[in-house]
Amino acid sequence: MRDLPPTATLRAFEVASRHPTFTAAADELHVTQSAVSHQLKHLEALWGLQLFERGKSLSLTAAGAALAPIVREFIMSLEATLSDLREQKGRVRLSVSTTYSFALKWLLPRLPMLSRQHPELLVSLDTTDKVIHFSNGQADVAIRLGKGIYPGLYSEFLFGEQVFPVASPDLLQRFGTPHSPADLLHFPLLTRDGAELVPKWEAWFQQVGLAFLPLKESVRFGDTNMTVEAALLGQGVALVRSGHVENEISDGRLVRLFDVPFPSPLAYYFVCPKGIESQPHIVSFRQWLISEALKVQRIYG
Repeated sequence: MRDLPPTATLRAFEVASRHPTFTAAADELHVTQSAVSHQLKHLEALWGLQLFERGKSLSLTAAGAALAPIVREFIMSLEATLSDLREQKGRVRLSVSTTYSFALKWLLPRLPMLSRQHPELLVSLDTTDKVIHFSNGQADVAIRLGKGIYPGLYSEFLFGEQVFPVASPDLLQRFGTPHSPADLLHFPLLTRDGAELVPKWEAWFQQVGLAFLPLKESVRFGDTNMTVEAALLGQGVALVRSGHVENEISDGRLVRLFDVPFPSPLAYYFVCPKGIESQPHIVSFRQWLISEALKVQRIYG
């Protein structure tokens, strides 16, 4: 720490490292050329290193070139952290863990409404499909898709979903509009890897009373968002949960096929460690979530 100079001196070095003359550096810093020169001579004396080759124009020595990016990163990190802390002043940070697909398709479009209703909340999103135990500061609260079984944790039902096929208008123009579920057997059907979290064509066809033939698939998607994107590109019919395609259906980029009730066996739940659910900032977030979830339930039931 003996070699750590004042921040103003480090700033002078960082700025000078980006300019051809001390005069140009002084203009950016709004000080005199002699002030910059004095600060840099003091820094070189403190560190016992020559930082600049002085001539008609400045150039960094090997030592100066090695130190400049370190000083630049330090100053940028300091400024960013100070800015973040000033922004947080008077606000409460809330770390929320959820799955990537839920964050992207459902939560993210609604966050501006949360900001307007609760400007005191500063939400930090973390996305993962892993089971959460709230150890090692993983998150304050979580939103998870499951069966509501979370031993030792506080959990609250948010909403369930319907499972149905969707297709792009382009695909329907090329293949025609299916008039019955049986017609889908002649369409390219998009499939997803995964266990119980993934809607299965076999289960949907069984729900509508049809035997399901093995698919002649060329691609099996490992992610919900890729499956929806493939449907948007007209590559086939996707079997989706309602929460993942709200916007795409409302703006006409995807069309829901058949109004066949098929509730997903899984639902979304708010989860957090027991005891913190009554903290004011968590109550605000939880109540906002529930109000948004009720809107979804009214649409899809």
